[in-house]
Amino acid sequence: MNLSEINWDLNAAGTWPTPIKIAAGAIVSLLVVIADIYYVSKPQLDELAALEQEEVTLKTAFEAKQKKAVNLQDYRDQLAQIESSLGEMLKQMPTKAEVANLLVDISQTGLASGLEFKLFQPGAPVPKEFYSELPINIQVVGKYEELGLFVSGLASLPRIVTVHDVNITPIAKAEKTGAMNMSAIIKTYNESEQGGDKDKAKKRGGK
Repeated sequence: MNLSEINWDLNAAGTWPTPIKIAAGAIVSLLVVIADIYYVSKPQLDELAALEQEEVTLKTAFEAKQKKAVNLQDYRDQLAQIESSLGEMLKQMPTKAEVANLLVDISQTGLASGLEFKLFQPGAPVPKEFYSELPINIQVVGKYEELGLFVSGLASLPRIVTVHDVNITPIAKAEKTGAMNMSAIIKTYNESEQGGDKDKAKKRGGK
């Protein structure tokens, strides 16, 4: 077969030898397959991969939400318990009118424990989200058991009182009496006006 004698005009393809027709058909078929893969199949495969990834993400989100839904009543019970505890704590916070009496109670607790006050200095209120901290810097002198009795007495007061930054040092000249010096910050708390406003808004919203 002499290729130079073949008429390569496409219009005369019917006259080509059979081997040439088969080869030409194979080439055309291969080109069609390549075009189909590049322009049709590949975008569809990319879209399928994206959809599969989205399916995994949606399944994960669904499982997380399902777990929350299953435990919804437990969450509600915990929230109710927290709100109840918060309500009880708020009741134990002194009002502004009661703060002065509480300061007296703290000092009287120290005196009743046998302590001598060297410093009793209320500080400025420190506003928080739902309440205000009322710090009191103190410095007292007494025996170890008297210091323990004082801290225990503070814990038994009807209002919330906490003790922070405690520093106890022995007094060198009082080794025989066992007197010790204690410095600390006593904190009590009252409900801030911001917290009160939130509580009122919550009550209004519940009506």
